[in-house]
Amino acid sequence: MMNRNLALEFVRVTESAAISSARLMGRGDCDAADQAAVDAMRRMMETLEVRGTVVIGEGERDEAPMLYIGETFGIGDQDSPEIDVALDPLEGTTICAMGRYDALSVIAIAEKGNFLHAPDTYMDKVAVGPKCIGLLKYSMTTAEKIKAVSEKYSKSIQEITVTVLERERHQKLIQEIRELGSRIKLIGDGDVSAAISTCNPETGVDLMLGTGGAPEGVIAAAALKCLGGDFVGKLKWRNEEEQSRALKMGVTDLEKVYTRDELAAGDVMFVATGVTDGAWLKGVKFTGGGAKTHSIVMRSFSGTTREVYTDHQFNTKPTL
Repeated sequence: MMNRNLALEFVRVTESAAISSARLMGRGDCDAADQAAVDAMRRMMETLEVRGTVVIGEGERDEAPMLYIGETFGIGDQDSPEIDVALDPLEGTTICAMGRYDALSVIAIAEKGNFLHAPDTYMDKVAVGPKCIGLLKYSMTTAEKIKAVSEKYSKSIQEITVTVLERERHQKLIQEIRELGSRIKLIGDGDVSAAISTCNPETGVDLMLGTGGAPEGVIAAAALKCLGGDFVGKLKWRNEEEQSRALKMGVTDLEKVYTRDELAAGDVMFVATGVTDGAWLKGVKFTGGGAKTHSIVMRSFSGTTREVYTDHQFNTKPTL
């Protein structure tokens, strides 16, 4: 079992990435904001006393100079824990670049071998809160999923809110939801945050549906496991080359529907820091010589959720 203090070590990593990318909020440069987060996250990860491996990251080695899939990190020795991490230094690069809501820096942590090594492809996802755990099957129609959730929450179908990424590929899904009469929250980016929002009644989101990045699906599954929510997903291949890469990464069944615990097995931890203000977390606020951050630290084994508010002083912490 992982040391429960490990997540508190990782919050320093997401704080650093969030502060670095927040400096570029609203500047319109997605690449620069993402690179700032990557550089800061990698720098801080190298200070951790672990034997860590990135299993969900910025892409494969030939696509990313750091935080690539398979990269090792940490200064741990043979007695230090072996862990895998699934990370997104800036979840919502466009959100940050445009100065919009719900950009995060996120890391999920598990013991070695407990995350699905998801290739950089799409995943069709279903996310719901704790009340609906075990309720939905991937094979159910859109209408069946929404009706089941409405009955569980004792809401009318017209009162159910579904979050969907605003993409051309989702036009049929959006039309189905509209014809059923349910409410839709369309988002431009950030489906990890959207999945998490199903577990917070204050967001008003009951269900997340649609296709997004497979790596983000693994991270979302880890977060929902900590929060007691549920998640199912199926990899959606765009070409044979993606399938071939997946087989090399250890995927054995190309048509498998993955449960939450198959994506994120065992004891997992999840850490996130707000970059911009959102439904869960406040964004970075610069104070003149420092910054304030708001983070969340969660663990599936204990069900503990901690909110961490931090004042950073740049004169005594120049690496930020």
